[in-house]
Amino acid sequence: MTPVLLDCDPGHDDAVALIYAARHLDLRAITTVFGNQSLEHVTRNALSLCRLVQLDIPVAAGADRPLVAQPIHGGTIHGKTGLDGAELPEPDRAPADMHAVELILRTARAHRGELVIAATGALTNVALALATEPRLKDWLRGITIMGGTTGIGNVTEIAEFNIYADPEAADRVLRAGVPAWLVGLDVTRRVGVTAADIASLRGGGVLARTMADLLDFFLASLQRVHGLSTASLHDPCALVPFIDPSLIEYRQCCVQVSLDPGLTRGVTVADLRRLRNVQLGQIRPTGPANVHLAREPSPALVPHILAAIREVDARLT
Repeated sequence: MTPVLLDCDPGHDDAVALIYAARHLDLRAITTVFGNQSLEHVTRNALSLCRLVQLDIPVAAGADRPLVAQPIHGGTIHGKTGLDGAELPEPDRAPADMHAVELILRTARAHRGELVIAATGALTNVALALATEPRLKDWLRGITIMGGTTGIGNVTEIAEFNIYADPEAADRVLRAGVPAWLVGLDVTRRVGVTAADIASLRGGGVLARTMADLLDFFLASLQRVHGLSTASLHDPCALVPFIDPSLIEYRQCCVQVSLDPGLTRGVTVADLRRLRNVQLGQIRPTGPANVHLAREPSPALVPHILAAIREVDARLT
């Protein structure tokens, strides 16, 4: 199985991603970053989830703010703890006595050429790790990211939360030269669980019932704020290329992050044109392809993710 480090900000959909990774990948470590709530809250959530899923892997806290701006938090959607809706077990250990950057580098050294970083929050930790150790880009097999959008946004009209939370970090990561996969809001909002899907989890064990409660809260928040009828499984989508590539169709293209102040800050600009190799005149040429950009999810993806929750639940029961 592919060794993976999950860099996250749990978060309801991060919780699903953690379980999905535990079922299908060799999850080696978890690092946390500010985002869906404060760093303190999301780190506690990660430790609680590890106890719930019986994962004995290191968890290290990372950046509590972006590289240059003030931090933002997603409490409007994820609640005061970042993972409201269910009673999670108390953490049975403290976070590792190291910064997330050091855990990223240690894990990458131990799995050179194999490790994938799955980043499902702001990209601050990943950007700092790449700046701290320039060789990291050669040690990684790839970085797979939940972030951005080619359609409407969820924090501004056209910007997605994870990229908007630290656009400077996202810009650095996408320009680092590491093979990258990017799945945005325009795709992940089509990968959502219904109220009936959530109800179907209630017949399971402790893990399945806990996830049903969490997803119930998440769905209610998304209905209240965004008018959605499903709970979007954003973060598990980032894992798909290394679990079953047939479940999301990707296209290689150039994606850039807008760092301009104002309306376009944090916007991911994807060049999806199909320009010919001709004299372009005033037409801006296509930049080098730097990401595999998600375009189309399979209808089989949601059942696949729900099956992973049920399988891990059965293993623990």
